Amino acid sequence: MAKRWWVPFLVNLLLGVPAVVPIWLVWYLVANWPLAELGWTTREPTENDGMALWLVIVVPVVLAFGLVWRLANAPLRHRTALAPRSFWLLCALVPFLPTAVLIAM
Repeated sequence: MAKRWWVPFLVNLLLGVPAVVPIWLVWYLVANWPLAELGWTTREPTENDGMALWLVIVVPVVLAFGLVWRLANAPLRHRTALAPRSFWLLCALVPFLPTAVLIAM
């Protein structure tokens, strides 16, 4: 089997589609509490349930996605010609592409 760099790119691009949900959840949490307290963003006016409910939702979703991401990328590491640092950088950045496309639209 040839060691191709585009296989992890494609796998992580496909993982980026469901990654839109955890990325949005983390942004919503950060924008409504710490960044709003610093005055960098404005808090959602109807958000009055507190942070605990959001943590109960965000933490399992982000952990589940992280586990799927890790299980998908670990076997690919030895099947590519990329250096380890380049491989993990590619795998960490490419899942953000679908979210970036949605924001740009």
